[in-house]
Amino acid sequence: MRRVFGVFEGNQMQSQTLNLVYTLMCDDVRIEMGNKISIMGIFQNIMVEKLPVSLIKFAVINHWRGEGSHETEVRILSPNRADLLVTSQPTPIDLAPGGFTDNVSFFINVVFPQAGTYWVQTLCDQQVIEEFPLMVTDQGAVAAMPPPDQISETIN
Repeated sequence: MRRVFGVFEGNQMQSQTLNLVYTLMCDDVRIEMGNKISIMGIFQNIMVEKLPVSLIKFAVINHWRGEGSHETEVRILSPNRADLLVTSQPTPIDLAPGGFTDNVSFFINVVFPQAGTYWVQTLCDQQVIEEFPLMVTDQGAVAAMPPPDQISETIN
């Protein structure tokens, strides 16, 4: 359940004036003709041959719906949650009633020093309103996984 400005509703952030509809991580985002966005390389985990790894570029997209003036940012925390790996610049958003917007935060040359579960946080008006795991693994961790016939098909 995501933290909300004092209000909880299912798995989605709700406030009196702003709703975070979804968050995506991807390799790149481009603005096309007619204000369309093209999203390349959506991912939810990072699997590499060897750690540490430096990602040259990736993006986090937040789709907002609502109204009012707000300030958003995205942070990535280390697995111990004590260290800030990277943060975006605070971005102002101003929505007319019933409006929506996509906020894209680009990250350049981010180093993930070790395997583990990193935490991607979305903040609005300096409050954490969404947090989700970003698992970073290397080939050694993949080799330690059980054979495919021993992996449950049940989604947890």
